[in-house]
Amino acid sequence: MSHEAVLGFDVGTSSSKAVLVASDGTVLGSETCEHAVSRTPDGIVSMDARIWFEEFASLAAKLLGSVDVRLVGIGVSGMGPCVALTDASDVPVAQAALYGVDARARTEIDELTQRFGADSLLEARDSCLTTQAAGPKFAWFYRHFPQLRERESRFYMPASYVVKQLTGEYVLDRQSASQCTPLYDPQTREWDKAVWAEIAPNTLPPTLLWSSEIAGTTRADLGIPGIEAGVPVIAGTIDAWAEQESVGAVNADELFLMYGTTLFLVGNADHRVRHASMWGTTGTRPGIYNMAGGLATSGSLTDWMRQLTGETDYSVLTKEAAAVPAGSEGLLVLPYFEGERTPIQDPDARGVIAGLRLHHTRGHLYRAVLEGTALAVRHNIEVMEQSGLHINHIACAGGGLTADLWPQIVTDVTGRVQTRRKYHIGASLGDAFMVAQTIGMADSIDAWNPVSKEFVPSADFDFDALYQDYKALYPSTSGIMHNLAARG
Repeated sequence: MSHEAVLGFDVGTSSSKAVLVASDGTVLGSETCEHAVSRTPDGIVSMDARIWFEEFASLAAKLLGSVDVRLVGIGVSGMGPCVALTDASDVPVAQAALYGVDARARTEIDELTQRFGADSLLEARDSCLTTQAAGPKFAWFYRHFPQLRERESRFYMPASYVVKQLTGEYVLDRQSASQCTPLYDPQTREWDKAVWAEIAPNTLPPTLLWSSEIAGTTRADLGIPGIEAGVPVIAGTIDAWAEQESVGAVNADELFLMYGTTLFLVGNADHRVRHASMWGTTGTRPGIYNMAGGLATSGSLTDWMRQLTGETDYSVLTKEAAAVPAGSEGLLVLPYFEGERTPIQDPDARGVIAGLRLHHTRGHLYRAVLEGTALAVRHNIEVMEQSGLHINHIACAGGGLTADLWPQIVTDVTGRVQTRRKYHIGASLGDAFMVAQTIGMADSIDAWNPVSKEFVPSADFDFDALYQDYKALYPSTSGIMHNLAARG
């Protein structure tokens, strides 16, 4: 007799992942496929939206073909906020613009900020316009693809695109919508129709749902082995918020930290929170609001180090870095290698390695890179708390947790206790849990994914002085950074 199971699927920056989970939380299998995004020298980062559903179909078929189960629910998520515009038949007009790493809309950010006013935007939308905001990217597409003004179009993010292909329903979750500044009104938690008509007049706004709400059920003509007609599909959300669900960091005064291609932070509050250099958003659940932040490079920076040193195995570099004393013996890294998002919001910032001496080894450099990202996390937390957010502890997840060194460094630098759970599969597990909870299959994430390790701050090294140097290094070098950025 087949057992019941739910499927979670997530589209990431460098890969997509699917996981199949039984009703008791047992992970029955997972599949991953890698993909590439397009990056241009002028800051455009994009991807063909059609790949999102193609990868879902491929991974789902592999998983469901390997285990005898009856699929009873599907949850989805993806990187974001992205902007994929299609015609009325869901054929992409152009490649999708990705999230904050995509800096194409700088002109439109300036124009819309002047149009609405920076202070007014922050007060009304809980965020200013940055490369993370989706609204200016709509304006960019309308400027560069004039056919959008001539016929109806639709707007998707990775999760909503997959939901549309599965169910035929054109929806978006409120959390994702809240990152479409200035199109979404966090007060009403609905689209601002007047602003939408001004910025994207021929794009049909999707219906808004909460992330765990059922968007629809699978179509009869889907054609994916193992997925029958009528399977419930939730609206889903952006990957960091799905991953937040996978570790239970969903209550006020908790901080979620995602270790991925970029480090991403989500702080929770029971009231709206805002800061000019951070991203205020609506939560995945009613009554919860977020302040979010993110680095532009982190996991991608460790990968750069691995390639630079010719290593094929991260464990070798991790072992060498672990042998280096805290503080990296006078080495300090600003991890702004592809610009920086929060809290400095400078796409023209560049990486800095300060304090290099001849005795420094690649182990020193790798540790300094990890410490640099941890110092950036501390900077974000400091700004969050200045904005009235309270953070009791950090719950973490993501691919960067395969070894203890990185999370321990973050714990030491921030002075915050950090918990890691049994599974750090990522957003796909959060997707599976959300749909399981919605259909009554699961209650608490603790049964599915219990805490497996607690990281406690070490008193062996005081990072306060290094942190002050870290904060001073950017303003001391930003002029040179910008000159260098203009040259290449």
